[in-house]
Amino acid sequence: MAQSINITELHLPQLEMLKNQLDQELKVVQTKYVEAKDCLNVLNKSNEGKELHVPLKSSMYVPGKLHDVEHVLIHVGTGYYVEKTAEDAKDFFKRKIDFLTKQMEKIQPALQEKHAMKQAVMEMMSQKIQQLTALGAAQATAKA
Repeated sequence: MAQSINITELHLPQLEMLKNQLDQELKVVQTKYVEAKDCLNVLNKSNEGKELHVPLKSSMYVPGKLHDVEHVLIHVGTGYYVEKTAEDAKDFFKRKIDFLTKQMEKIQPALQEKHAMKQAVMEMMSQKIQQLTALGAAQATAKA
């Protein structure tokens, strides 16, 4: 089960790590949906009956023939598949791609806010260091 994270309590390095991890995961899933949507473009009457390699795993394929170019099975998650027409499948993949793109955009504001806070803290630290340096130089000059 996924663990809930309150991003407002994370420090900037943790937020950046989380953002990078989420970006990577979302990109992988988004890429898979884009590839699946692109594969649907091959489904046309001219390819019906042609031989192809059917993936069983990421690196294991078996020979097959393309019999039905109008219907596909789509993995909708947790081992469930749904039969759809090729056009409905394209719409499904487009919605998934749009959803993932929006999720990636949602991460950006929190990261930008934390980055702005970090910049303000770094500026304050710089000012304090300059003040301490000037104070130390003034004290050294007063002693001399």
